[in-house]
Amino acid sequence: MAKLMAVQPQHHPPSSISLLPSSFSDFNGSRLHACVQYKRKVGQPKGALRVTASSNKKILIMGGTRFIGVFLSRLLVKEGHQVTLFTRGKAPITQQLPGESDKDFADFSSKILHLKGDRKDFDFVKSSLAAEGFDVVYDINGREADEVAPILDALPNLEQFIYCSSAGVYLKSDYLPHCETDAVDPKSRHKGKLETESLLASRDVNWTSVRPVYIYGPLNYNPVEEWFFHRLKAGRPIPIPNSGTQITQLGHVKDLATAFIQVLGNEKASKQVFNISGEKYVTFEGLAKACAKAAGFPEPEIIHYNPKEFDFGKKKAFPFRDQHFFASVDKAKSVLGWKPEFDLVEGLADSYNLDFGRGTFRKAADFTTDDMILGKSLVLQS
Repeated sequence: MAKLMAVQPQHHPPSSISLLPSSFSDFNGSRLHACVQYKRKVGQPKGALRVTASSNKKILIMGGTRFIGVFLSRLLVKEGHQVTLFTRGKAPITQQLPGESDKDFADFSSKILHLKGDRKDFDFVKSSLAAEGFDVVYDINGREADEVAPILDALPNLEQFIYCSSAGVYLKSDYLPHCETDAVDPKSRHKGKLETESLLASRDVNWTSVRPVYIYGPLNYNPVEEWFFHRLKAGRPIPIPNSGTQITQLGHVKDLATAFIQVLGNEKASKQVFNISGEKYVTFEGLAKACAKAAGFPEPEIIHYNPKEFDFGKKKAFPFRDQHFFASVDKAKSVLGWKPEFDLVEGLADSYNLDFGRGTFRKAADFTTDDMILGKSLVLQS
């Protein structure tokens, strides 16, 4: 029988930016539609990660060592919950955050428990979780419904299952922003998350699903803001597909973690889906300029290109889907009383100052596709 293990600490100039509010009338021939209107509540002031009062729970986080879980687990521990991370044990169970004191890190590490295993080993999942009897499960890294069913089977008295889904489940539409009641795409690359939501809805379990759009912030393992920072640091032009007026949306990881806390034990969150992201939308060009402003770089040169004119092979030339993609967060603001702390430039500055600006990043710079684009651009100009 698996045993819970205590964790040992391991030390380790202004520009014009196209930021679009969360409600406006029309763009590029596509129509905006209003989601169900929720009464907005006043948000809390900016500051450090905050916690809310609730009864202490025995909580399991599936995953929790990479990005979202790093911030979520700290909030849960600060709130007094007993937190166990279920991982394969291939990465350190805790890592010291930039700016985190040795004392705070040691205190956090001393309270985190670890259950080592493979979530695809369904028999192990059932036996180990049944033996522990957790009150709440946060599933941060679940991708398929068959990975969730054994967890539910093992914990018949589970009080709440909180799932990290994705706004990528929505069916592509000309009517935006995406709302929680919009049509979904059963063929999307996130279909496993959609099937998981359907499984949860079909079972006798209290569940909540959170659908982030693009997530950014310190320790981000997806090349979102990092992609721009690499090019800004190198003083290179930033290649952006087509017009650059495509509208997208980013949400800070700390704001996402706070939303995960606010659904915990919240009756209003029972069997509900919530979009979570930033309050404003931004164009691709606006995002490039926002990254420069946040990190203190000059406004970048932007090169536009037609992706259809290139064969990039398996390489990804741009980190965002080449379309309008954003969602309303009004439901979370009204029902949960949640409100993001960070605007886009503030959030990007937080990410840069606590991560890339310190010389840390997940992926080394690769300008292969940039050079293909720039080479063709130079030929056309000559």
